[in-house]
Amino acid sequence: MKIVSIVLLFVSAGLSIKHGIDTFRPMSPEQWQMMERLGVTKAALPYLGALSILIGVMLFFSRTFFLGNLLNAIIILLIMALSLKAGDTRTALIEIPFLALPLVLIWLKYPFKS
Repeated sequence: MKIVSIVLLFVSAGLSIKHGIDTFRPMSPEQWQMMERLGVTKAALPYLGALSILIGVMLFFSRTFFLGNLLNAIIILLIMALSLKAGDTRTALIEIPFLALPLVLIWLKYPFKS
């Protein structure tokens, strides 16, 4: 179980950090259209990116592990809610496994604690 927890931790943190870094890179017109449909403005992107990177880093520390996973789940729920509001059911359904990831990590607990 500990190995599964470690692998999931690195996957979750890696995805969070990667998505955070991607918000600072130039976006294609299709990506901008998706953000506009969700109601995310250009001004909000750097804040969301920084929050995503922070969440990814928080997962590596035992004291912030729970909070990082909780924030990660909240962000994913927000994406799902905004997708459903925009009428994009497909995106909301795609996010379900990503919502399960932080919840499973909370259940498995911090893997590096002795």
